[in-house]
Amino acid sequence: MTDAIRYHVLNKGNASQLLGADVFDNAVDDLQLATFLDDPGHELVFATVRDKVVGFASGNVLLHPDKQPAFFINEVGVNADMRRRGIGTSLCECLIEIARDRGCKGIWLATEMENEAARALYRGIGGRETEHIVVYDWDGAMDP
Repeated sequence: MTDAIRYHVLNKGNASQLLGADVFDNAVDDLQLATFLDDPGHELVFATVRDKVVGFASGNVLLHPDKQPAFFINEVGVNADMRRRGIGTSLCECLIEIARDRGCKGIWLATEMENEAARALYRGIGGRETEHIVVYDWDGAMDP
């Protein structure tokens, strides 16, 4: 019998579960976490097994004066030993549902061409892969 995977929408009541999680690129910073929680345009969902965070997906609502709200999926991460169990799929589907519930009319993300696993995940949940997109960044925004 395997341990159950539980899914959570981040809120002030469960935010402390992210502290010490090793699924992020860096350690979760208390101040950044509080700022994230205080901004109503940000969303994060996460998965746990027992009390260990094993995956997350985050994004934010993009507003513009002449367009309907859109949603940018910023990051998706699942611990290496927990991959290929549907966690990434469930997290993305949950985040997309949240975006749609918030009235977002477009949902998008970007990933590296060589990231075949991520591309397969996004195609598998109905994402349309676009071509001929060039990304520019400033101040190291795209650095690993």
